[in-house]
Amino acid sequence: MQLFIKRDDLLHPEGDEYFCGNKWRKLKYNLIKARAEGHQQLLTFGGAFSNHIAAVASAGQLFGFKTIGIIRGEAQVSLNPTLQHAEAMGMRLVYWDRARYREKENPAAIAALKKSFGSFYLLPEGGTNALALQGVGELVSELRAQIKLDHQTYLTLSCGTGGTMAGVILALQGQANVIGFPALKGDFLQTEIENLLLQPGKKLTSWSLQTTYHFGGYAKHQAELLSFMHLFKANNDIKLDPIYTGKLGFGVHDLIQKGYFLTGSTIIMIHTGGLQGIKGFQQRFPGFLDL
Repeated sequence: MQLFIKRDDLLHPEGDEYFCGNKWRKLKYNLIKARAEGHQQLLTFGGAFSNHIAAVASAGQLFGFKTIGIIRGEAQVSLNPTLQHAEAMGMRLVYWDRARYREKENPAAIAALKKSFGSFYLLPEGGTNALALQGVGELVSELRAQIKLDHQTYLTLSCGTGGTMAGVILALQGQANVIGFPALKGDFLQTEIENLLLQPGKKLTSWSLQTTYHFGGYAKHQAELLSFMHLFKANNDIKLDPIYTGKLGFGVHDLIQKGYFLTGSTIIMIHTGGLQGIKGFQQRFPGFLDL
């Protein structure tokens, strides 16, 4: 058995940890389209600690777009590190309460935003759309150039909205196995990913979700997970974040210990980035995570 780590956390411009990994890949072709269509500003949605919000803010600064972030929840007197960064990058922050936020995909809500802010290129929450899946697919092309991918290969990754996982599955077309580790509890991602994978006359089945490694969800923490992250950093000099990749690393390690993977398997752990989330976690839970 072999274990490799695909270091997409190192995929970023000029050391910007806010715009890296899967966020870089998901935004790539959207930014190209926005530029080609002559848009001057980007608008998107996200929570107060969203990796996507941070990435869009950085991308706007880097490529000369104005950015607007519709943030779920009430305005904060003191901004967390994610929103501090977004504001420093020039993003205009607009707060919607949870009831209004649930209407974010309503055409009337989008029309009202255009009336308020003028023309913009719309990026969905989390950044997942057809162009995002195309960008994520390039990760698989890179892996094919580096390593043999077959039925004894397992690509493992953390999941938020399921877009990155869907992009990997589509690019593989059943060539290897994909295992996703959702950051949230519940089985809703199964349907979300199935909808993203819809192809006429073809059903892709070489994928599964491990739903028991969420550790309570986004704003939760458990000593077992944090201890693993500290040990992983000490042994490998690689940081994981407590929201996504830490759960992935813990889950992969646990499955190996339980004999889940067959002898001779190759496991590829995709480090999707998200390290900016460490600062927000440290602010909410001082003293629990020192990386």
